[in-house]
Amino acid sequence: MMVKCSTACRQPVAMKKSPVTVLRLPRGPDPNSRGFDPNSPRFIALCPTSIPSSAGEGACIEEEQRYRSELRERFLRTLIKMSNKPVHFDMYEGVQVRAKFGASDIDVLNFQVSELQTPIGVQKEALLRCRDMISFSFDV
Repeated sequence: MMVKCSTACRQPVAMKKSPVTVLRLPRGPDPNSRGFDPNSPRFIALCPTSIPSSAGEGACIEEEQRYRSELRERFLRTLIKMSNKPVHFDMYEGVQVRAKFGASDIDVLNFQVSELQTPIGVQKEALLRCRDMISFSFDV
C-alpha cells in the first residue's frame, strides 16, 4: 500500500504509536513568537482564512477551524508514519529525490532527511524546504 500526499492539500492517512520528531530551529527576531499570533504578518501570509470575518459568521469560522484541525491531525499522523522510512519527493523543475525521513520543524516548513539521493549525488543529511515540494510518497 502506498500513501501519497500533496503538500498543497496536506490530506494524508496512516498512524503510528510514537510521536512526531520535531526539529526545533532557532527562534525569529521576536523571542516570544512561534508563528501563532493571528495578527502577525507571518500568520496572515501563511494562513489566510477563506471565510470573511464578521460578527454574524461565528459558526462558519468554528466550522472552518474544525475542518482545519482535522486536516492538520491527518497530516501529522502521516508524518508519524513516515518516520525512518524511505520517501520519494517530487520537487519543482521536475527534480525527483529519495531520502529517509527524519523529522519536521514545528511549523512544517522544513523536513530533515538522511541519505538524500539527488541527481548529482548523495547527501548524508539535509533539510528540504516544503515550499520546494510538489508532493511526497512512501510505502506503508
